[in-house]
Amino acid sequence: MTKISTTILSILIPSVALIASCSNNKSEAENTKAILDTVSLSSKNFALAYQDGDKIVATSIDTMKQISFGGATDPAISPDGNKLAYTLSDSAGNRSIWVADMENKSQGKLQVNSNNYYQAMWSADGSTIAFNIFNSKHLWKIGVIKTDNSGYVMLDSASKINIYAPTWKNEKKIIGHDLTRLYTFDLTGKLIDTKLISDLIGKEFSIASSNRFFFTKDGTKLIFNAGNADALDGLNGPNEAVYILDLASKKIQRISPKGVHVAYVFLTADDRIFYSGAEKPFTHSKFMWQI
Repeated sequence: MTKISTTILSILIPSVALIASCSNNKSEAENTKAILDTVSLSSKNFALAYQDGDKIVATSIDTMKQISFGGATDPAISPDGNKLAYTLSDSAGNRSIWVADMENKSQGKLQVNSNNYYQAMWSADGSTIAFNIFNSKHLWKIGVIKTDNSGYVMLDSASKINIYAPTWKNEKKIIGHDLTRLYTFDLTGKLIDTKLISDLIGKEFSIASSNRFFFTKDGTKLIFNAGNADALDGLNGPNEAVYILDLASKKIQRISPKGVHVAYVFLTADDRIFYSGAEKPFTHSKFMWQI
């Protein structure tokens, strides 16, 4: 069974340097070129990426070596640490996902027929990316595409509802939710399982479109962030925290500390939990992890 320690290691990771600050008024190509012209990562492993205010940061878990830059959002590092996916927005409000090879500085936009797709999530083998995409019927769906731009599929068998926050259950299954139900799709887009979120975690939590659910590798636990009843002075909206649900016992354990609003959580392929949260005055996030 998966063993997850209850000891939280919490540190504030400062940005070592603002390597490039790219204006959001620039074109997607100009933004990306500015990033790649200033980032040199030869012979370095950057195994984690996260948002830090108006910058994105890539960091080595082992050495804490960092790079950071502006002009992009939703960073996601590939499992081998060699590629960085991120979202670029233009002045018209269009969003697209770009993938940068951090060793040779090559870059490419995921070729999807949409002006609004974002938040890349890598498969465990690093060959495929899942993301949210706005379709022609003005609904949010999950898109899946290989990094060479082949094999694009929109997971649309639940055709009349919005599906948010995709994550990989394993190499062949993807999960997402519509605020009330958790859906499992295979890579052809077929809907293979539906569960009421309240049946899984109870009715005391509130779910937002940005909240994510991750299954551990052995499928016995569910990691998620959700809103709770904590009243935090100065925070607009519900406080969010990170929880572990044991699917067999139905017991839920809170792992993020009280007083911290956790808007981002991620589970690695080897079941390490990473999350970032802000304390009062809720203007800057701390980055934390649980082994």
